[in-house]
Amino acid sequence: MKDTFFTRPFRVANVGQYKTDSGLYLMVMSSSPGMLDNDQYDISIKVEAGARVQLQSQAYQRLFQMQAGATQKLEIVLEPGSAFSYVPHPVVPHQNSKFKSHTTAYLQDDCTLLLSEIITCGRKHSGEAFLFTYFQNLTEVYYKQKLLLKDHTLLQPQQVPPGLIGQWEGYTHQGSLVYLNTKGKSVHAYMEKIREMLGEEKGLCFGLSETAGNGFVLRLLGNGGEQLFACFQRVQVMLEPTTLS
Repeated sequence: MKDTFFTRPFRVANVGQYKTDSGLYLMVMSSSPGMLDNDQYDISIKVEAGARVQLQSQAYQRLFQMQAGATQKLEIVLEPGSAFSYVPHPVVPHQNSKFKSHTTAYLQDDCTLLLSEIITCGRKHSGEAFLFTYFQNLTEVYYKQKLLLKDHTLLQPQQVPPGLIGQWEGYTHQGSLVYLNTKGKSVHAYMEKIREMLGEEKGLCFGLSETAGNGFVLRLLGNGGEQLFACFQRVQVMLEPTTLS
């Protein structure tokens, strides 16, 4: 990296020293144990023309008990011919946590975007399942200022029990992955490979939907964060010949 800037408790590390391709592999690290009450994360990422970036997370993201709540805003700008990929570790909302997130991505020609998110029920092995107040995430993806995708997740377990029909129906973890490709190459072959791969997973329910603008959304339901995270990493590896080649 030619230049980098950060303030405590954050750190940006280059973790791609042993990679053989020309992509940039970065990890955002934090000395904080997680998000606390009144925390506000404002993250802006711009990938210049022809650049290829894979962003990684350090560990599970914990959302601690809150009164006012915490927020996160993530903006991603991809210039022509660029690629960005981000498959973070699962989020663990603790009892009484309140979290709102808004992710916005702007694509130009010949770009690829891969984003994922995994939400857990909380500290499951400590008997703390679905005791958070609310979890909200809005994702919007634009291509040349035209809205291609809008995905909204709102979980309020005390008002809408997650076990109901049409909700999580007995599962404790949900994963969402968004992939968009403005290169013009069809994503149908990738979608078929993903169906075959996930069809072999045990204890997992998944849905795969094609989007406008040559992309897809993958949704997973399961009972373990590591299983969902591993599935998304496998999908990422499958797609990286396109995103980081």
